[in-house]
Amino acid sequence: MLGAVRQHGRAHGYQVRNDLEYWGAHEWSNAKPGSIYHALKQMAKQGLLHAHEIAPSTAGGPPRTEYEITEAGDREYFSLLREALVERDRHIDTLSAAIGFMVELERDEVVRLLRERLRRLAEWRTSATEYYTPEAGPESIGHIGEIMHMWVHASDGEAEWTRGLIERIESGTYTFAGEGEPFVGVLSAGEANPYATGERHPGDDR
Repeated sequence: MLGAVRQHGRAHGYQVRNDLEYWGAHEWSNAKPGSIYHALKQMAKQGLLHAHEIAPSTAGGPPRTEYEITEAGDREYFSLLREALVERDRHIDTLSAAIGFMVELERDEVVRLLRERLRRLAEWRTSATEYYTPEAGPESIGHIGEIMHMWVHASDGEAEWTRGLIERIESGTYTFAGEGEPFVGVLSAGEANPYATGERHPGDDR
């Protein structure tokens, strides 16, 4: 949500919600309509966002609240972004959001963060297999050994994907900070959202 507000400069709750639906975040995260409006208000109370009350339109209706990221919000945003790219045990929704915003960092820094992620994945894999795998193999503890198979499989798959992403970034793919205008996947005002859920929420009127 901080990233969506930041890319717009100023955005009201419905714009943020529309962007999150456009990105499919309602499918891979807990960013539901009610939680979005609540989170925006909470971040404003915490000083991460500044709330601007906008006069109602000539067509009538209640005034909207537009949000703008503050300096504290900007620091928090980049801290969360860097942390999500490095930590191996982040949920898929957090990592997905970080990949979506990684181009707001410099290319070399993203590569360094992803290499650190690889190091932590390898460290965890070594530690886990040394501690949990019986000498006779995971099968010696019955079907419970499948848990170890699942963990190692997931770790290996994530490491392979991370190595591939590093290779693509190092080969010049994508436009990162300081290199020109990066791809920005937010909807412009009035642009139709082909992935909108159509679900209404009281905050849509603000």
